[in-house]
Amino acid sequence: MVEQARTAVLRIAMKSALLSTATIGVFLLGGCAGSGQAGMQRQPASLAAPQEGDFPNPGSARLRQGTVPTTEALRLMRVGMDKDEVRQLLGSPHFSEGLFGVREWNYLFHLRGSKETEDVVCQYMVRFDGNVRVSGLYWRKPDCALLVEPPPVEAPQAKAAMTPQKVTLSADGLFGAAGRKVADMPPEGRLRVERLASDIKRNFRRIYYVVVTGHTDRLGSDADKVELSLARAGAVSELLAQQGIDPKIIRSAGMGDRQPLAACPGTVKTAVLQDCLRANRRIEIEVVGEE
Repeated sequence: MVEQARTAVLRIAMKSALLSTATIGVFLLGGCAGSGQAGMQRQPASLAAPQEGDFPNPGSARLRQGTVPTTEALRLMRVGMDKDEVRQLLGSPHFSEGLFGVREWNYLFHLRGSKETEDVVCQYMVRFDGNVRVSGLYWRKPDCALLVEPPPVEAPQAKAAMTPQKVTLSADGLFGAAGRKVADMPPEGRLRVERLASDIKRNFRRIYYVVVTGHTDRLGSDADKVELSLARAGAVSELLAQQGIDPKIIRSAGMGDRQPLAACPGTVKTAVLQDCLRANRRIEIEVVGEE
């Protein structure tokens, strides 16, 4: 009898402990879910933070062919997610990122272009903070960011209305030798951008989006070239917005020296070489809208 009573008491104690543990578990899960949703911010992937050399060589990907994600999955990516949530949306990273203390995942994606163009190969970087939560989302190419997060536009009435109009301005004329901000622009440089803004507003009765892309020559480090091209594109975008173009429809991108117009021999920074490379130091402004 004593043994049976002891067994009954033990069973009751075990059930009580299990019930308490389950209750605490539900409470904790609810708290985590609530704090996780509150801490997650919708933040489109940026082009500004990592430098060109921070992205791995595409040829070193474990999954050489990459994958074709849905734009919906990419748009669901948020700052504050943990690695399991990222893996559910994008899968495991496509590069060998290490085993312990990994703060960065890289992917190789094929994104759908228009019906007339082939798929665009894109590299995507996810960075994590010390709590292993997403702290940043980055694309290597501006075209990839625009495919996933196009500026908000209204449907055009006719296909001809969507024909892009592109203007190219010399970066030397806008900024001089080393300028990169609006404050660095000489009066004649500011005047060129202000006149362009007036032309855009006069020639387009409705503007869908404006893409400002900075380009540099091949002199200097890759990181400096990307940073300079992006800063100059941002300065021109800022000045266009000051002239009355809606900043919500303006996108800035920095291409560094990846799309040269002129091929010039030589590696020594001479006046002759710099003059030959002048065409590569430029700002391209592409406008789409109804004329």
